[in-house]
This record gives sequence, C-alpha cells and structure tokens, in this order.
Amino acid sequence: MSDTVDFLIIGGGPAGLAAATLADELGLSTLVLDEQSEPGGQIYRGIETVHPKTLSLLGEDYGQGAEIAQAFRKSGAAYKPDASVWRVDEDGMVAYSHNGKGATAKGRRLLIATGAMERPVPIPGWTLPGVMTAGGAQVLLKSAGVVPSGRVVVAGCGPLALLVTQQLVTAGVNVAALLETTRIGDYFSAARHLPKALRARNYLSKGMKMRRSIRAAGVAIHSGVEKLAAIGDNRVQSVSFQSGGSQSEIPVDSLLLHFGVAPNTQITRQVGCDHEWYEAQRYWRPIRNEWGATNCDAIAVAGDGGGIDGAVAAALTGRLAALDAAHRHGVIDSVERDRRATPIRAELGIHSAIRPLLDALFTPPRDICAPKDNETIVCRCEEVSVSDLREAITLGAMGPNQLKSFTRCGMGPCQGRMCGLTVAELIAEANGEPVENVGYYRIRPPIKPVTLGELASMSD
Repeated sequence: MSDTVDFLIIGGGPAGLAAATLADELGLSTLVLDEQSEPGGQIYRGIETVHPKTLSLLGEDYGQGAEIAQAFRKSGAAYKPDASVWRVDEDGMVAYSHNGKGATAKGRRLLIATGAMERPVPIPGWTLPGVMTAGGAQVLLKSAGVVPSGRVVVAGCGPLALLVTQQLVTAGVNVAALLETTRIGDYFSAARHLPKALRARNYLSKGMKMRRSIRAAGVAIHSGVEKLAAIGDNRVQSVSFQSGGSQSEIPVDSLLLHFGVAPNTQITRQVGCDHEWYEAQRYWRPIRNEWGATNCDAIAVAGDGGGIDGAVAAALTGRLAALDAAHRHGVIDSVERDRRATPIRAELGIHSAIRPLLDALFTPPRDICAPKDNETIVCRCEEVSVSDLREAITLGAMGPNQLKSFTRCGMGPCQGRMCGLTVAELIAEANGEPVENVGYYRIRPPIKPVTLGELASMSD
C-alpha cells in the first residue's frame, strides 16, 4: 500500500528542506523524496560531509546550507534519499524507485521542489571529452574535492560562471581565461533595473569582488565573445572564439561551459501543470500563485523549479508553500497564515530584487539557443544534429512532438532535458514564430528510466 501523508515533497534542496521543516513544525505529516543520497540538492550538495578545506573554497553562501540541513534533520519530517520519482498524478500520487524496487506515496498536498538544471550549450565540439558544464565541475568539487587538471577555460555568462572561476582559482587550478558573451550593450540594457537591484546590494558587491579576485589572479577576461567552438580529435585541445572583431584560439585541457540555468519542468509538465514562456531568460516555467499553487488542485511548486531566484529565495518560497499547505489542511486559518508569511515575503522581496538586472545582463545568446552550425549535436542521447532537425522541419515537422517522431530527438534516457529548449528555438527560428507558440515536448511517464523488476516489485 502507498504511504499517505499530509505533505509530500519531491526534492531535497533548499526549497524542499525548508518546506519540510516548517510543515513538521506546524504539525503536518511530511515526507521528502530525494533523488540524492543526502539532503542539500545541487546547490548545497554534500553539505553534511564536505571536507573543511573544500568548504573554505566554496565560500560562505555554500556554508549556509548546513543550517538548513541541520534544521531539517532535527525535524520529525520523514526522509527517503535515493528515491527517483518517475510518475506523478494530479491527485498527489507519486511513483518512484528506491533501492531497486518500485513504490508509491501519496500527498494530500504535493510540493514539487526539483530545482533547476544548467542550460544545454550546443556549440561545435561540446560532446568532446574534456568539455563539461561549469556546474558539473562544481559538483565534482563539492562531492569529491576534485578539480580539473591542466589548462582550464570557463566560457559563457551568468553568476555561476564567475563563481566557479573564482572557486577554481582559489583551489589553485590553472584557469587560462574567462570568456564572457556579455557585451557592453547588455550593461546599458540592464542599467534600468539597477535602482531596484540596490535593495540586494550584497549580491552586487559579491559579484564585483569575485571579478576583482579573478583579475588579480591573472586570469584573462574576454568580453563580447561570439562563435564559441571546442576543437579536438579524441578530446578537447583548444577553444576558438571571436571577440572585438578578431578570431582567437586558446589551448585547453578542460572547457567549462555555462549559460545560465532553467527550471526543471519535467514533473510539472508530466502531471499537467500550465506553463508560461519567460522571454528574459528564454525558458519555460510553471504558472503558480503567490503561495506556489498551480492549476492542479493538489500540487504546488517551490524554488527554482518555478523560476530562477537562487537558493535563499528558494528556501523562502518553500516556507510559503508549507504555510499554505497547513492552511488548506485546516491547521492554521488564513489570518495566521498571512501573519507568518509577512516577514517571509519581505525577505523574499529583497533577495528577488536582483533578478531583473541579472536576467537582462546575462541573456543567453541567440546562437547558443538556436545553434547555426549544421554539424552540431543537439540530442546527445540519440546523436541528432542541427541539420537532421532542420531537414525534418523542412519535411513538415511543425512541433517538438512531431520532430521527436521524425528524428528520435528527445527519446533518449534524459527524456528531452538536454535538447527540449534547443528544439523549440530551432522550430521557432525556421518558421518565423515565437517560441511560446511552438510549445514543448509532451512529457509522459516514466520520466526517469525504470526497470521491469522495479515495476514488478510494486505491491499495488
């Protein structure tokens, strides 16, 4: 039989942990299903076991995750790590795999707190060994204290590109260059958001401090970079790019790419939540109200899975979702819910104030969203190239689902996570229409690989 709880949470990052801690405090029976082996999510990965030396490299912001994890451990919320969710129903029923067996659980209120994922970066050569995302390199540092060897180049845009570069420099890595696609014009475009962003001036000062430390370490910073390409035979050997009208090439042993993050919408799409296109960062996000509630009556979303705002804001939205769950269960009335929410919303307003400036400053380049080079692989699972997709569009594939049928793009183990945004952008470009009109893949369960043995082991 399924476990049934008042509040079922998918995801053990800051949003899920904060929501579970408060929900338990309010008296709700709570269960957290976490795909990772310990709490923290991607942003606070390994926070309970990180080596002190690695902790000092990762900085104070990462260290704040320890407080969230400790508070969660002290709560009475149930925790099931290594639980991979592969189906969600609109009534709050969840199917997942755990220790090689399939199981189900049901939440009278279900919170999806699955966070974000790095935007795929389909440049020429991005599938070569030695090329990975900046976030992937950071995961290795957090979980195993491992850093790239040899000459390293970080390329892209966004706060994480700066942060990872600074962390690698601090760790003694030979970072040869930081290649930023941000242009001078982007700073002018973002300037109108500066007055609001000053409410979160702490974030601005951190960014400037990181940039100064990177320059002080002798790392070359190139701005306005275009036409990135990884070059090599059996592995990456150099990175080529244009900057200031001239072509350059830098020898590398590792190339780390980062062009922002996008909400992980696989579950919200599979269950049938409504989504909207967010033009500023060119991604889809579930539509939710001020408490995180979606159009599906039993389901709410918290954290970066509903829109990118960062770890601190994610925890705050998790607490708001917990208050709303307690109200829906009749544990607190609306007056008490709103009273408790007031200071949370005030703090959330501060941490969210920086977001419009960051979104305007670090807009993903169009040649990354819709790659031009025909030989570039878009679907890594099925090895489908840009030319394969363009040919299928010419033959009449008008939407992502038709394109999937024509080319198998999106049918691999990742179920479209690595190609979905690029596919929609390529169709929109070819047909001269907005991406929001193109839509996205129709996501069906299982959204993660599941074995016949896991299915057969399910008692219900």
